[in-house]
Amino acid sequence: MMREVADGRLDVSATFAEEMSYCLGCLACQTACPAGVDYATLLEAGRGEVERRHVVGGPGRRFLRWATLSFLFRHPRLLRGFGRVMAFYQWSGLQNTLRRSEVLQAVLPARLKQLEAKAPVVRLPFSNKRIRPHEAPKNLQAQSRFCVALLTGCVQDLAYGYINRATADVLLANGCEVETPPVQFCCGSLHAHNGELELARDLARRNLDAFDLDEIDAVISNSGGCGSHLRRYEELLHDDLSYRERAAAWDRKVRDIHEWLVEIGFRAPRPALATDQSAAVVASHETVVAYDASCHLLHGQKVARQPLELLQAIPGVRLVPLPESDWCCGSAGIYSITQPEQSAKLLARKLDHIASTGATVLATGNPGCLLQIEQGMRADKRFAGVRVCHPVELLAEAYRCEGAAPPAQAASVATAFR
Repeated sequence: MMREVADGRLDVSATFAEEMSYCLGCLACQTACPAGVDYATLLEAGRGEVERRHVVGGPGRRFLRWATLSFLFRHPRLLRGFGRVMAFYQWSGLQNTLRRSEVLQAVLPARLKQLEAKAPVVRLPFSNKRIRPHEAPKNLQAQSRFCVALLTGCVQDLAYGYINRATADVLLANGCEVETPPVQFCCGSLHAHNGELELARDLARRNLDAFDLDEIDAVISNSGGCGSHLRRYEELLHDDLSYRERAAAWDRKVRDIHEWLVEIGFRAPRPALATDQSAAVVASHETVVAYDASCHLLHGQKVARQPLELLQAIPGVRLVPLPESDWCCGSAGIYSITQPEQSAKLLARKLDHIASTGATVLATGNPGCLLQIEQGMRADKRFAGVRVCHPVELLAEAYRCEGAAPPAQAASVATAFR
């Protein structure tokens, strides 16, 4: 259909727009395609054409897209301000009160109801209060070998700032100086995936201006979806003579956190000390972990084995296979909002497979996947006590517990850092 539109044999219609929206954009087709078709670029171009022609939606949809994509996600200070308001709304009890009273059902339009229901839990403080602009290894055994820039993201910053802290800690433990600008811009993946290519280009330029690429060895992302887009700045800005070379240098330096740690030869954590009295307790507290592959990390960035290597290196962790780990959980950016029925089917299938593993921890490397699976588990009694986390969290906790406490105590230690 995209080829037909490009060749002028098919109009950009509401039907075409519906097909573009129905696709997950999980990029599994890119992994499977023997011809190496760059489907990600095609899908973004197709969705961009839908938005350019204004064939779907009315004033309400246009306003919502402007308020989120054009306004909120392009101004990091405003986004954090909105996050603080959301944090008060959630932690004050106002959210639960309004939901129980059904006021939201009566007042909000249908699309805003969906957004409110899918809103992540905002966790203060944000990354700029958790991570200093420059941090260097303090441990003499982890002397600085590299200097890296850490990207803190948008949703990641608001909902999972502790994962950014864990990422910085893991980098420090492996001899990396960490540069983390306190004010960073959205990578633009949300915009590109939703057909707003000019906004994505604007954000790419802002990010390129914010980092001194000559002074860093790598640009580190801990979000599978963001990282997949961040590697494509050169393609995004190929017509921009002022930024094209810098974008190419950026692409060469972008690394997913799992990929980077394996590339530099990360240090396996030392087992926590166990006394004779605690040995039996320690043995009985083996953590069973299942890993769910983020679609854009696996299919977009081709990072497959590295997260497994990290998890397998953690003392006290038993990694169990997850059936259909390479299938989408139904998050796919805003897919759970635009296609809630199909998203729910994919989530239910994913949850059934997770339950079959008997794992007490589900690890995945993307904030959208974390949010989707967390929300699904919250409403399912099978997952009482099951933790959802990023692999780097487990690695950071293992480093913190080295020689200090047996794995049986690691959970309480880890909680103090969240």
